[in-house]
Amino acid sequence: MTLDKPRRRRVLHVGFVPLIDCAPLVAAVRLGLDGKHGLSLQLHRQASWAAVRDKLLSGELDAVHALAGLVYGVETGIGGPRGELAILMTLNQNGQAIVLSSGLARELERGRPLRELLSALPRMPVLAQTFPTGTHAMWLYCWLAAQGVDPLRDIHGLSMPPPQMPAAMAAGDLDGYCAGEPWSRQAEALGVGKRVVRSGQIWPGHPEKVLACRRQFAALEPETATALTAAVLEACRWLDESPDHRRQAAQWLAHADIIGLPAGHLAACLLPPADEAPSTCLRFHADGQVNFPWISDGRWFLRQFRRWGWLAGADAVHDDALLAEVHRLATYRAAAQRIGVPLPAENSRSGPPLDDPQRE
Repeated sequence: MTLDKPRRRRVLHVGFVPLIDCAPLVAAVRLGLDGKHGLSLQLHRQASWAAVRDKLLSGELDAVHALAGLVYGVETGIGGPRGELAILMTLNQNGQAIVLSSGLARELERGRPLRELLSALPRMPVLAQTFPTGTHAMWLYCWLAAQGVDPLRDIHGLSMPPPQMPAAMAAGDLDGYCAGEPWSRQAEALGVGKRVVRSGQIWPGHPEKVLACRRQFAALEPETATALTAAVLEACRWLDESPDHRRQAAQWLAHADIIGLPAGHLAACLLPPADEAPSTCLRFHADGQVNFPWISDGRWFLRQFRRWGWLAGADAVHDDALLAEVHRLATYRAAAQRIGVPLPAENSRSGPPLDDPQRE
């Protein structure tokens, strides 16, 4: 009689940036959900989104916690190397914020127009985002444009890793920035800045971070991609089941090899404010509405790239063909069915309530 050998778990190297919304990856490992689906996820903290991009493209990382806009930027070759990537699922909605220096925030609260405040500074205003085509750049640019500030002409914009932003503001190098938690809240903790608008107030339910991989990996290892998606999707569901689960996640995120800030500080970022609508708060699951890789979300990012002059032409047929390759809907649907997550009937949802004029 021979005994079956235990199945060896497929090891996957997964990159993340130290932000609150890497919580699904950390929870998947801590809860053993990777092992449940035949995987062993090895998490690797990255210093910047550029490092995430480069290591994913080189094959050093198998999958990553990524800005949704980063994926489309790599696909279209805007401002860096071009590559074929895949979005397996959305990890979260909302949870970011725009921060202004304390003086600017105070005057804005008093009713002075933002354009007037920025033009009165003794130098060109300096505002930062985390990656040129990333979500933070999109929220910052849309917010500025809605108030009559041209983000390509009226400010000096730069890219910076989110953990460096509060210190840069404290040093007087930044007048404002857009970043994910806990780094927007950290400016308030240091007394150097204030959150003036949350990203969920700009677009309630906006896509933020995604679980991404190389398209070749998704195509050649469909079962592994499905297992990875199922494990992380279960973690997202767990995070939304109870405030106590999020408090536990804050303890895990506080470790020095993940974010390295006090657990209480992180819990305040994870737990929704009592005075804020659920649709604008940080969400990880919402019965799968958060996690489905909506094709319409990808269309919005491509429109923004054209709005700011980064992408030429406008071909809806070409865009949808590209997005059908990037958004691995069959993989997501298989993973959702495996663990009993509801699936929508359509692949698109209603658009964001954002002013989206064409640039002249």
